[in-house]
Amino acid sequence: MTKITIYHHTKCKTSRDVLDLIRQSGVEPEVIQYVLTPPSEKELRSLIKLTGGSVRDVLRQKGTPYEELDLGNTQWSDDELIGFILEHPILLNRPIVSNGQQAKLCRPIESILDLLPQS
Repeated sequence: MTKITIYHHTKCKTSRDVLDLIRQSGVEPEVIQYVLTPPSEKELRSLIKLTGGSVRDVLRQKGTPYEELDLGNTQWSDDELIGFILEHPILLNRPIVSNGQQAKLCRPIESILDLLPQS
């Protein structure tokens, strides 16, 4: 069986909905409340790589220190942006779900279906 991991924030409705959808599929995922238990730098880099996107693709703007840190400024390198996420885990957008082979920022929530095992 495929292991599913969700980087989850309990206060986020989209994250809760994705978690419910995973469970409705019959899978009990590993739930990482990343604000309380942030990923290590190695885990974060691996997760971003699995998304196939960039660090900027997983940055959350709303409800975070994104604006006050001026993270929209192109002066910041990927390494620096990762440092900001490690310092302020709330900057990691959610929910990100991984099946170990790939990962997705699940917005819209239906995009999770591509990561779930097919029955």
